[in-house]
Amino acid sequence: MELFDWIILVVTLLFIVIYGAWKSYGSRNVQDYILGSNETPWHIVGLSVMATQASAITFLSTPGQAYHDGMGFVQFYFGLPIAMVIVCVTFIPIYHKYKVYTAYEYLGKRFDLRTRSLAAGLFLFQRGLGTGLTIYAPAIILSALLGWNINYLNIIIGLLVIIYTVTGGTKAVNVTQKQQMFIILLGMVITFFWILYYLPNDMTFSNAMHIAGANDKMNSVNFSFDPEEKYTFWSGITGGFFLALAYFGTDQSQVGRYLSGKSVRESQMGLLMNGLLKVPMQFFILLTGVLVFVFFQFNPVPLNFNPNNKISVENSPYKEEYNTLEKKLELISEDKKVINLLYIDQLNQDYDNPILRKEMIALSNKEKDLRDRAKEIILKADSRSETNDKDYVFFHFILNYLPKGLIGLLLAVIISAAMSSTASGLNALASTTTIDIYKRNLKNEKSEKHYLNASKLFTLFWGIIAILFACIGTLFENLIQLVNIIGSIFYGTVLGIFLVGMYSRRIQSDAIFYSAVFSQNTIFVIYYFAIYLYPSGEEKLGYLWLNFIGALLTIVIAWLLERLVFKNKIAFIA
Repeated sequence: MELFDWIILVVTLLFIVIYGAWKSYGSRNVQDYILGSNETPWHIVGLSVMATQASAITFLSTPGQAYHDGMGFVQFYFGLPIAMVIVCVTFIPIYHKYKVYTAYEYLGKRFDLRTRSLAAGLFLFQRGLGTGLTIYAPAIILSALLGWNINYLNIIIGLLVIIYTVTGGTKAVNVTQKQQMFIILLGMVITFFWILYYLPNDMTFSNAMHIAGANDKMNSVNFSFDPEEKYTFWSGITGGFFLALAYFGTDQSQVGRYLSGKSVRESQMGLLMNGLLKVPMQFFILLTGVLVFVFFQFNPVPLNFNPNNKISVENSPYKEEYNTLEKKLELISEDKKVINLLYIDQLNQDYDNPILRKEMIALSNKEKDLRDRAKEIILKADSRSETNDKDYVFFHFILNYLPKGLIGLLLAVIISAAMSSTASGLNALASTTTIDIYKRNLKNEKSEKHYLNASKLFTLFWGIIAILFACIGTLFENLIQLVNIIGSIFYGTVLGIFLVGMYSRRIQSDAIFYSAVFSQNTIFVIYYFAIYLYPSGEEKLGYLWLNFIGALLTIVIAWLLERLVFKNKIAFIA
């Protein structure tokens, strides 16, 4: 990176930290710190909700996902708009009615402390792990591509977030996420048009989409009923719906964002804004990844985008074998460029040449075969290597093809996204620990200042835990892949508890508690035997279905226990 890129990166990050601490300094009580004094306008609620969900992994993995597999990942979000409507109609009014600080506080009022503790405990476990991942995931990739020490990166990202989150609580999170979303969207839009600008001169956007379509990158909707398919219309509209409903309705990192709204209406408008914009935003990020794929049809690509794998092979007996594959890939890249230019020329004459399309597909298949053989060599050189290089595609493009200044801006985008998700996670973890664990276990009532200081200390505590987890993350293999499934393991059960609480009059604490325990353990078993035991791409069940199964099990078993064991009549309410 050039000096100008460093200036852009450092100035951007310091501005966010200093601005957030300055604008949110001086919380007077717990309501200020956790709920932001209920002064957040709807558009800030919406931006904060979007920024919380848009972690660094979104901007690292999603373009790479599109590069390799096309636009199908967008189906993951198909259930989200429907979930937003239900959260707005049901969850938000109930939370405001009970005047809760956290989502789990409601469960204590509806059921009992045992159920509240169970849900809060599940949240603290999965969000504590997830918050460490939001730091570790970008750090490991930045470390690999820039040569920085990964632990230093973990500490830098974590400390930057801790500074303003401890200082200002929810206000700091909301204020900084507004700036972070601006930087994120600006960086992605500039990159999108920069790619278009650097495509061959006579190539239109329509031409680019034709090339992507010929390589099977534009299939946005898959109506397959195969449960082994990860992303289909049906898994998105069901499993994705339940995941979104659980995440936005019961996860304190999101609930805390809209509970800070000025009113029920302001909170609802903020969530609906997210429901309207989230799918188009993800579509746009995926489309950027597809354009990166088109860009590399005219430019050289590495056999594997992860630079660490190249280094490990270079220091092994398999160096010459790998170099031979690289030379073959260079020849294929030249052939691809020629064929694609011919294809564009004929497209400009309104002729979609089927022969050229077949040649393009054949060359892509040859390239895929070389990449698969390269992965085998990489594993022979080092069996611990991560050969899945999707997370490195966009970074390779950024570092090698973007101009001065824009590299610094895109790095700021990725680190800002990491800081945004981490800040929301720390704020939610501290709020839940203070309200649902610490406060209710104190025998004597304490002052508002005491709970305010406790919230700040718990924010610092969870920040240190997140950094430590990120620093020991190198002890685990395939850690980044856990991000896609960890929520699905826990969210279904927690959602089931909330749905029973909000829609059933008769089901009481004993039935829902034992049902939730059984459901969560069943999900662990299903995950282990249907997903964990199989390599990526060969799982027997798409992980999104875990959300649906967990919620359904919790509801049905609670209903049966209440009726058959506890002998109460069941009445559901809308």
